[in-house]
Amino acid sequence: MSQKLSAGAGLSLGVAVLWFSLLVLLPLAAIIAAAAEGGWSNYADVITEPQTWSAVRLTVEQAGLVTVVNIVIGTIIAWVLVRDRFWGKSILGVVIDVPFALPTVVAGLVLLSLYGPESPVGVHAAFTPSAVTLAFAFVTLPFIVRTVQPVLEELDTDVEEAAASLGAGRGVILRRIILPSLVPAIAAGAALSFARAISEYGSLVLLSGNKPFHTEVVSVRVLSFIENGSNASAAAVASLMLAVALVVIIALDVVQRRVARRG
Repeated sequence: MSQKLSAGAGLSLGVAVLWFSLLVLLPLAAIIAAAAEGGWSNYADVITEPQTWSAVRLTVEQAGLVTVVNIVIGTIIAWVLVRDRFWGKSILGVVIDVPFALPTVVAGLVLLSLYGPESPVGVHAAFTPSAVTLAFAFVTLPFIVRTVQPVLEELDTDVEEAAASLGAGRGVILRRIILPSLVPAIAAGAALSFARAISEYGSLVLLSGNKPFHTEVVSVRVLSFIENGSNASAAAVASLMLAVALVVIIALDVVQRRVARRG
């Protein structure tokens, strides 16, 4: 039996769909249409061109690596912020959000001053693939922390204490009680982290050097196509990255559902 929407609910739904269409669906449709202009053969030629494929591979590999690191480190940071009490906790909470507020070009300048040729910490990672890793890690760190933290705050510690009193070890409590509750938030944060990383540009302009076949990422490659007047090629690469992001998001959703079901 279907339910009729009230006038207010119908209007709200209509406004939401219209806004979503204007901001997301229509631009995505335009990108796909532009990518298809030259036909499948031209699309395949653009994607498989060595310089472009090198940029795609570097971007996806580094984004995947940083996402895995964020899953571990971000969850640990969220746990510390929620479960531990220490001096400077509020300051750490503010610092976590700095990558959200800092313009990415400024972030690149900061990273270059720390890890460039005149590094005060003795680490020279600029203009190397490690620079891509550092930039991705910097701009994506808050995502998993901020998605996991609210869930941890809502977890009832009495359940953990009851399980411990019945003889359950920390590993069992983590696997059977804590992890099933955290996995949806971790998966959501990981999806945001990966999607943010593969689209990063600003923080890499100064730090990576944008060397073809070495440190050039997809966003830089797309920009070079646009500057050369090859919008169809730029749209082809953009559509590929859109497909990669969708595959990763769907895969993470499947994983979190299975883990939650087992829990």
